[in-house]
Amino acid sequence: MAYVAELKEWDNRSHLGRIRSSCLLLAMQLGIPRAESEVIATASMLHDIGKILTPIELLKRIGNYEDQEWKIIEKHTIDGAYILGDSSILEVQTGAAIAEAHHERWDGSGYPYHRKGDEIPLAARICAVADVFDALTTSRPYKQAIEPADARKLIVNSSDVLFDPKVVTAFSNIFDQLIKIKQTP
Repeated sequence: MAYVAELKEWDNRSHLGRIRSSCLLLAMQLGIPRAESEVIATASMLHDIGKILTPIELLKRIGNYEDQEWKIIEKHTIDGAYILGDSSILEVQTGAAIAEAHHERWDGSGYPYHRKGDEIPLAARICAVADVFDALTTSRPYKQAIEPADARKLIVNSSDVLFDPKVVTAFSNIFDQLIKIKQTP
């Protein structure tokens, strides 16, 4: 399912593997037991599943969105939670929480519900850091990649504003391992 959403956008399936690996390392660095870390890592691959319902012309747009179009893009979080919401499978339930909240920000400035701090599920806070790091350091048709060290600086400077400071500390502690994941084809 997760690959379908990535294919619809930019055929960025390798992004999902990097997110999974990064989330596993982050969760374990945070002291989360291996089994629970594996659940978070697997579930993180579903973070953008709601994009299946987003119009393709918006996903492939190169350029700015109008306000109404941006609201449609933001809705992928709610759509993802809806798509995954009725499962009894732990990984899918965790995926629903991640899909809904991976764009929420520590200070409440994110979307869709402007949750802040510990109101945001930990799995989503972990995925948010992994997702932003990968997005910043990956070229897309609409943007150039930045250097990993520059992405690290942006994330560290956003600690306690956009990102959970504990997750950012974990990110910094395993940065060299994240670089290796980034370099893996």
